[in-house]
Amino acid sequence: MPPVAGQIDIVRTGVLVVGAGIAGIACARALARSGVDDVIVLELEGAAGGNSRGHRLGGSGCPLGAHYLPLPGPQAHEVSELLFDLGLLRSVAGRTVAYERHLCHSPQERLFFEGHWHEGLLPPAPPGSRSAAQYRAFARRVAQVQRELAFALPTQRAPWTAAHAALDAGTFAQWLGREGFDDPLLRGYLDYACRDDYGAGIERVSAWAGLHYFASRHGFDAGDEASERDALFTWPEGNAWLVRRMAEPLRERIRGDHTVLRVEVEREAVQAIAIDETTQQPRRFSARAAVLATPLFVARRLCAAPPAALVAAAERARYAPWLVANLLLDAPLLERADGAPLSWDNVLQGSPSLGYVVAQHQSLRPDVRATVLTAYWALREDERAALLADDWRAWAQRVIDDLAHAHPDLPRKLRRVDLMRHGHAMRIPLPGARGDPALAALMRARGRLQFAHADLAGYSVFEEAYTLGVQAAARLLRELAG
Repeated sequence: MPPVAGQIDIVRTGVLVVGAGIAGIACARALARSGVDDVIVLELEGAAGGNSRGHRLGGSGCPLGAHYLPLPGPQAHEVSELLFDLGLLRSVAGRTVAYERHLCHSPQERLFFEGHWHEGLLPPAPPGSRSAAQYRAFARRVAQVQRELAFALPTQRAPWTAAHAALDAGTFAQWLGREGFDDPLLRGYLDYACRDDYGAGIERVSAWAGLHYFASRHGFDAGDEASERDALFTWPEGNAWLVRRMAEPLRERIRGDHTVLRVEVEREAVQAIAIDETTQQPRRFSARAAVLATPLFVARRLCAAPPAALVAAAERARYAPWLVANLLLDAPLLERADGAPLSWDNVLQGSPSLGYVVAQHQSLRPDVRATVLTAYWALREDERAALLADDWRAWAQRVIDDLAHAHPDLPRKLRRVDLMRHGHAMRIPLPGARGDPALAALMRARGRLQFAHADLAGYSVFEEAYTLGVQAAARLLRELAG
């Protein structure tokens, strides 16, 4: 690594983790719990968590990004172990039981459709209608896919066959067309589901990703009432609740406000140059090994000599920009007497947004007056420049105007809007992303430099990020032992 002009501090450590998102924290946590006590985590932001950071507004916690975690399935055992450790899961008479205080309270979801609020997020379809028939047909098709092709979360726990690769080769919209699913209500709901989980709709994500959304979890509910299998954990501040408890034992190891400029692998060590943003001083970190827990396009820029697999994977990765808006209201919104009641997740049919969640929904206090709504927008890639450049007032007004369609009283009750812009929030699972051999190569990498990020799964969810972080720690432990 070339020298830096002037005097520079040198910090020596056993393992250096770059990035304190979910994967980076998971990796550092696993290393520390395995006895590696000289770990340093460098983070660009002032707080750990990445897309799972939280915020406070009007005395209430609220999310800046990810805001829930489904109950883990049988393949996500690393996540299950974390939740047991945090007291969210426990074993009772041989059964795994969730701590109900942290499960999303009822009512959980509602949809604003044709001027009224309806329970659930699937647009209501009259019995005997073509929409209802396609709902049932799609539910049967998802169940068939679940039986014939294994899906899992994390995805690496499922086989990868020629049939999976065929689904990964085209878009979800193309697959729906071939299968005869052309009902506008069904396709509109599926588009929302993909934008919500992946940041892009059915015209962009692969057919594998579209089916994985349902087949890796609870299937497709064609209109029946929600059951316990749909239970999920949530908190006023979203997944920042998890981040805070994961990061607390590592607080002396996490160094925020550090911009890493370069990482170079040498014969006996890994060298990194970073700028401490609080002092504007450069600092060199020398470690026996390192983990890049950053998005792939960032990892490629940081590596002095990026491996070919990283270059290939980064070139193919595409990201969805997101806007998260927290709105403080001085009183609850008026509700229609003939519609579904205010729920945790509230979605507007046909809206460019993903709807909003209510921070106070988990509160047990009966006297809550002020309300914080968190609205989510998954934007197109060509909107990234405008998201970063346009005046915040214009974006705030877009959010307000959108919600006012369902809540005309919102503008006069609004007291403050805090916006969070994520330029590269989520990796979009485009056709070919899941089966990319470059990703598999990075997950099998040997040597002093390892990679850990949800990008390696081809899309961005907590279960993938956490598992990949734990696995990177395991590979690094084997390298250090050898």
